[in-house]
Amino acid sequence: MTTQQLTEQIHKKKSFLCIGLDVDLNKIPEYLLNEEDPIFAFNKAIIDATHHLCVAYKPNTAFYEAYGLKGWKALEKTIMYLNVKHPEIFTIADAKRGDIGNTSRMYAKAFLEDLAFDSVTVAPYMGKDSVEPFLEFKDKHTILLALTSNQGAFDFQTKTIEGEELYKQVLKTSKNWENSENLMYVVGATKAEFLADIRKIIPEAFLLVPGVGAQGGNLQDVCKYGMGANIGLLVNSSRGIIYASNGKDFAQVAAQKAKALQTAMAQELK
Repeated sequence: MTTQQLTEQIHKKKSFLCIGLDVDLNKIPEYLLNEEDPIFAFNKAIIDATHHLCVAYKPNTAFYEAYGLKGWKALEKTIMYLNVKHPEIFTIADAKRGDIGNTSRMYAKAFLEDLAFDSVTVAPYMGKDSVEPFLEFKDKHTILLALTSNQGAFDFQTKTIEGEELYKQVLKTSKNWENSENLMYVVGATKAEFLADIRKIIPEAFLLVPGVGAQGGNLQDVCKYGMGANIGLLVNSSRGIIYASNGKDFAQVAAQKAKALQTAMAQELK
């Protein structure tokens, strides 16, 4: 999917909502555990109830890898279901990979080719030769961790080195990598006050913004400081939507929570 196609979907749905599919078998409705594939059954119900309200889904791969082969199969079934039933929806493999070139090439193949995700999250710590293999795929996107929403982000990302914060150096350096037009960036919603400075460096790039909802991020602040001329935002909510209910009405309640965010987003797009 191209960024133009993604932008068109945002305007069509009046939404820049991304829903995180972080499936924990300890949190899903108990009756689903009787299903042959509880993880996929949960995901399918959430997707069926919310696909018209969001423009992206983001499975965090750790929640699938934790269940071994069954989890990986459920991830594969989920992405196949999305690609067949809702090809207009942007898909994100939240895998946070990043390794030496040959290993990164295999990670890129796994997520962008074999599983056919539209994008994958990548850590920049090892530099350009660990990221550029992901950028080689046409109409696929690499979402670079820039400034994350966790407390530990302050351990390194905001440290000043030679007069400039490290995350700003990451942003500036990444613009010079081959196929950098395929880059997007992760910026946590709890770091909304940093977005104005980030937009000075990457005014047009898409930002994936987790942390709205359960982590306390504020949608209005994210839009105020982070929205670009082409929108350029994917705001993610995971737990606040998918675990809003653990009863048989979980999908309907998830849709209600998604609708509330979509309505707020529509206001920001006016």
